[in-house]
Amino acid sequence: MMLLRKYMSLLGIGSAKIDLCLEKTSFQPGESVKGLFVIQGGTIEQQLKRIECDLVSTDSSEEEKVIETTTIYTSKTIRSDEKHDQLSFSFVLPEELDKSSKELEYRFKTRMIFNEGVKSEDQDFITIV
Repeated sequence: MMLLRKYMSLLGIGSAKIDLCLEKTSFQPGESVKGLFVIQGGTIEQQLKRIECDLVSTDSSEEEKVIETTTIYTSKTIRSDEKHDQLSFSFVLPEELDKSSKELEYRFKTRMIFNEGVKSEDQDFITIV
């Protein structure tokens, strides 16, 4: 049974999950974004290698552009069924960001990368005013 759970998590089924919880969602260029990465364990224990968080813009042509990436390297073990583990998140927005509009939107794209190569992803939209 344990082997089956391990293979399922390698496919991303029952894998640990990450959620970026921001203090607010509306920001000015150059402003500091603060929040927490909330991690919830999956069906088996997994060894976390790193957390990557990209600030991404999408324009009217649906083209995705990575503006900046922040990476947290860790060798943390996420226990199975661990409820909520939290890591602080802080990010300073570039000064030259254009305001959000119908044609231009921004989001943080978060990925948890495990030793086994599995990924867990989350997306959080923000507004630049």
